[in-house]
Amino acid sequence: MSEVEIKHLSKSFGDMVVLDNISLNIREEENVVVFGRSGSGKSVLLKCIVRLMEPDSGDILIEGQNVKYLSNKKLNELRKYIGFLFQSAALYDSMSVRENLEFPLIRNFNFTPAEREKKIKDVLEKVSLEDSIDKMPAELSGGMKKRIGLARTIITEPRLILYDEPTTGLDPITSKEISQLIIELQKDLHTTSIIVTHDLICAKIIATHAVVLKDGKIRYEGNLEKLTSNDDPFLKDFFSNDIIDVKNGRI
Repeated sequence: MSEVEIKHLSKSFGDMVVLDNISLNIREEENVVVFGRSGSGKSVLLKCIVRLMEPDSGDILIEGQNVKYLSNKKLNELRKYIGFLFQSAALYDSMSVRENLEFPLIRNFNFTPAEREKKIKDVLEKVSLEDSIDKMPAELSGGMKKRIGLARTIITEPRLILYDEPTTGLDPITSKEISQLIIELQKDLHTTSIIVTHDLICAKIIATHAVVLKDGKIRYEGNLEKLTSNDDPFLKDFFSNDIIDVKNGRI
């Protein structure tokens, strides 16, 4: 059974077609990495999946529920179990780490203060930042912010996680650490993941499946290693062998 089923999805902004009649099935506990040049519709796809943006046409089913027809109440109920990690980590600057992590628990669930405290400490332990619980976002490095953003994403125990450029702006070592943390958490929590990224090292660590968008359509769907050795001229240019050797993990 598909966790996420996208059927004939289209989205335009004026005369600009961003997504053009795309269909995609994502199965339970699968990690699908979405590639594409800037403006190819990757982030728009993520936003349409959780209806932060309304598509022009098509259907998106999550665990069998068509999000297009859900009432606001039912949509918000579904969103409780969908995590979304934004590019910037999107922490509230005026809140401490504790308050940032507590916010979705207070907003969406009826946990006691003691239950919330335990969940906060548990997720901070998972991302190895237990000592940062009372720090403010301004006191955190870029990598630490990503880890806290990831902690806030998983604190509600989502079944589906959407990642929008999870390693953007990080140095190669931190990027690899975040990628390895994502896959460890995915295995621990048994989540399904859709990851938009330009980072091939990140993709090599995470991906069970790869998709490439071009001109609003799916240009490639399948195995990552076959993708980077594909004879398609566009894919050869996009995944040039002098950028990365996917099989051996060399840059």
